[in-house]
Amino acid sequence: MDFLTLFLIYLCLVLTAVALLCTCSGRKESFLTRSANGASQALSFIIPTWLQRVTQRALHRVFHTRSCLFVVLHIVLQAAVYGEYTWEVFAYCWELQFHLLLLLLPYLLLAVNMGCFILCSRANPGVITKSNHASVRKIYAYDGVLFQEGIMCPTCNMEKPARSKHCSFCDTCVHRFDHHCVWLNNCIGAFNAKYFFLYLITLTAMAGTISTITTAFLIQVVLLTNMMHGSYIDDQGQEHAVEILFLIQHLFLTFPRIVFMLGFVVLLTIILGAYCCFSLYLALTNQTSNEWYKSRWPGCPHHLTVQPPVYKNIYSKGVWMNLKEIFKPATVSERKKK
Repeated sequence: MDFLTLFLIYLCLVLTAVALLCTCSGRKESFLTRSANGASQALSFIIPTWLQRVTQRALHRVFHTRSCLFVVLHIVLQAAVYGEYTWEVFAYCWELQFHLLLLLLPYLLLAVNMGCFILCSRANPGVITKSNHASVRKIYAYDGVLFQEGIMCPTCNMEKPARSKHCSFCDTCVHRFDHHCVWLNNCIGAFNAKYFFLYLITLTAMAGTISTITTAFLIQVVLLTNMMHGSYIDDQGQEHAVEILFLIQHLFLTFPRIVFMLGFVVLLTIILGAYCCFSLYLALTNQTSNEWYKSRWPGCPHHLTVQPPVYKNIYSKGVWMNLKEIFKPATVSERKKK
């Protein structure tokens, strides 16, 4: 494998890790922001001032404003994975007589995922305006801990409804704000949470399916070549039985792009699977990412002497009703009936 291909693969991994950190961007100052600030201070002694200004403007545009950068990266990564899957894995598996429906499953998941991606990125997440502010304010009660009555949004110049938050990326207040997703270039709120949930599930299923098929192909190659029962001679001329590390190295040298793709999608499956489970937990307990974070790490002053109140989620109405609220957001009329 040439150096450029290797570099591009690792660059994609690094950018993916950075973007995953950005999913917690609902906070005013994330870990990524603090790390970037610390690094910029350390490098300010050797980097020219003009270059620092250009870099800071570029980073601010990428991580603090709406940008299509990660949307493009999202499409590029999917195209790279599916290109490799189609060009090599699908072709090899077809020759090995894998079931056609199994091989076509990733494409079906891709079609559903792209539909959810478009719906979620283009849908109104629940932007609060002066015209709908009065009705949105009546939907949820103030819990007195995370959401207090009478708190004004200094940017929108409106009283914040319960469970809402001003998104610094979109510069709007969002009803039942969860987080701003850089992959979708949109906020996740009351009205597009269902699309995001389906998008996340299908994305996890895509990565898991491709990982499973690719792993099955490599195992089939090992079994057909009877490689596990062979032996090899090391640099000292001694003969050894084939071990797992030697087997992985051999597969990497034989199918370098496939093994790299497998490592990437396996890592993605683990990360997305964990995040998918976390999102399911939030849905079943009727919480948002913003509320979960604020309830565990409240932004209290360092010299606060009074014990902060214990948070109790007043919005949970039972597992079924909580899950139903994701796909059918609560309205003013429904709240009045209760």
